[in-house]
Amino acid sequence: MKYGIAIFPGKELQDVANSYRKRYDPKYALIPPHITLIGELEANNEEIEDISNKLETIAKHYRSIPIKIVKVSSFKPVSNVIYLKVEPNANLEDLQKELVSSLNVTIEHPFVPHITLGQELSSDEHLDLFSNLSMQAFNHEEVTDRFHLLYELENGSWTVLETFRLGKEK
Repeated sequence: MKYGIAIFPGKELQDVANSYRKRYDPKYALIPPHITLIGELEANNEEIEDISNKLETIAKHYRSIPIKIVKVSSFKPVSNVIYLKVEPNANLEDLQKELVSSLNVTIEHPFVPHITLGQELSSDEHLDLFSNLSMQAFNHEEVTDRFHLLYELENGSWTVLETFRLGKEK
């Protein structure tokens, strides 16, 4: 089964992201706006128990994760993805590195914390949306105290299997 690890931002930021995702993200209905910490990992029932235990331990190492958004960015020319750029910070980067290391996961791309607004866009759509969003001011800050272990359903949607509160006992 496929699993992933993500942070879901607060409702205000989800509403902003969804206002664009409804139109520009074909995966809009499959998963809420999120910051991917670990994309996809395969595990069976026995392995996921071990992973869950490791995640519980890792969560205790952190108290909170600040999330700050000040601009829109893009992965172009690699892909026509437009996203809200999450400003890098030590807690977020350390959490992601510890997850990768502890779970012995191979990652394909460098960690770029972001919340996708549009993907699989044509070049014209990308240019139009990116030009429009680049002129807008984004200034959002929040702090999260949890991350989530997700699993993929047969229809391609993702749902939460378990939530891990930072710095807390279960």
